[in-house]
Amino acid sequence: MAMEGDGGGGDASGSAGVAAGDQVDLEAYAGLYSGRTKVTRLFFIADHAKSHNLELEALRMAHNEIRRAENTLLYKEVVDKIGGRLGAAYARDQEWVDVVDRRAVQRQEKLDMELNGYKTNLIKESIRMGYNDLGDFFYSRGDLQQAFKCYVRTRDYCTTSKHIIAMCLNVILVSIELGHFVHVSNYVSKADQTPDIQDPIILAKLKCAAGLAYLESKKYKLAARKFVETNFEIGNNYSEVIAPQDVATYGGLCALASFDRADLKSKVIDNVNFRNFLELTPEVREVIHDFYASRYASCLSCLQKLKGSLVLDIHLYDHVEALYEQIRHKALIQYTTPFISVDLNTMANAFKTNVSGLEKELAALIMEDQIQARIDSHNKILYARHADQRKASFQRAMQTGYDFQQDTRAMLLRANLVRNEFVIKGGGGGNKNKD
Repeated sequence: MAMEGDGGGGDASGSAGVAAGDQVDLEAYAGLYSGRTKVTRLFFIADHAKSHNLELEALRMAHNEIRRAENTLLYKEVVDKIGGRLGAAYARDQEWVDVVDRRAVQRQEKLDMELNGYKTNLIKESIRMGYNDLGDFFYSRGDLQQAFKCYVRTRDYCTTSKHIIAMCLNVILVSIELGHFVHVSNYVSKADQTPDIQDPIILAKLKCAAGLAYLESKKYKLAARKFVETNFEIGNNYSEVIAPQDVATYGGLCALASFDRADLKSKVIDNVNFRNFLELTPEVREVIHDFYASRYASCLSCLQKLKGSLVLDIHLYDHVEALYEQIRHKALIQYTTPFISVDLNTMANAFKTNVSGLEKELAALIMEDQIQARIDSHNKILYARHADQRKASFQRAMQTGYDFQQDTRAMLLRANLVRNEFVIKGGGGGNKNKD
C-alpha cells in the first residue's frame, strides 16, 4: 500500500489506530485497483483517516469513479458521506440517477426475457451465459446477493473446466466483496480440484484469494504461504481484488509473524519470484532483511512508520496489532535464544525501549513458555534455563537398561513357553502339557 505519513491538520473523527494527519498519495494508490474494490477502498480510507483533507479527497475520488459506472446505490451513499462539503458539483444529481435506473430496469427485463427463452429451449451453454450476464448486471448495479445467486446457478450448466474456473472466479470475487470468506475458501478448493488448470495467472488469482481468506481467519502462516507462492505474472490482472504491492505487504508481514528463521530465508528472502513483489514495496523488503539480520531496532522502527498506512488497508486493518505483536515477540525470542544470560540494559538499547517495559514483555513470554529463562530483577539479567545434560544422559541410560531388562524377560518367557510346548498350534490345536 503506497502511503506516506506526514504531519497535517487532524480531525477528531476516525479510528483510534490511525495517525492523525496521514497524507496519502491517493491518485497512485487508487490507480492500483479497478472496479468496485477501488471505491470500497476509498470509502474505507475516508471512514478511518483522521485527516479531514484526506477524507474529502478519498470521497471526491470515489464519487468520480462511481459516476463512470451504473451503481446508483453507491452514488447515493457517497453523496450522503460528502454531505455538501465539496460544493454543488458533488451534490446529488437526481436526474442522472433516474436515467441510470430507468436504463437498468430495461436492461434487466431484456436479460430476464433472454434467460427464460434459453430455459425453454434447454440450451445449457446459453442458459449458463444468460445467468452470467444477469450476474454481471447485478454486480454492476451493486446488488451483490443477487449477483452471487446468479453466478452460483451457472454451476449446473458448466460443461468444461474453463466454465467451472470462470464460475469459481466470479463467485470468489463477489464473496470477497460481501466478506463471505468461507465461500471464498470453498470455491478456491473447487477451482483447485478442476483438471487442466495451466494458466499461471488463474493459479495466481486463486493463491491470492486463498491468502485473503486465511488472513481474514487469522491463519497467518497459511496466508503467508499462499502469498509467497503467488506467481509474479499476475501483474495487474487481479486489480479488481488485489494489487501486486498488496501481495508483497500481506505476504511479508504474515511471514515475519509466523515463519521460523529457516522458512523466512528459503521461502521469502531467497524466493526469486516473491523477491519481484518485494521490489515493488522496498519498505517491506527492508523490514524483512532487518529482521533476518537481527537489526531489530531498525526493523521495529520501520514497522512503526508503516503502521499509519497499513491501518488504512481494508484487509489488514483488523490484523495490524496482532501481526505487530507476533513480530515483536519473535524478535525478543530470537534475540535471547543463543545466550546463557542477557543484560536487559543492553537488550533494551538494542530494541530502543526502556528496561522496565522490556522486563514485563519478557516475563509474559516466560509465563507463556515461549522463552525458557528466568529474570534477575535486581541485577536486570535474564538467565536461560537449559536442560541439565548430565542428568538427561543418566536418565536415558537408565531407561535403556530398563527397556533391555523388559525385552530380555519377554524373550526368556517366550523361550520357556516354546520349550514346554505351551503354545497354540495352527488348525485349532490346544495347549499340551507333557508333565
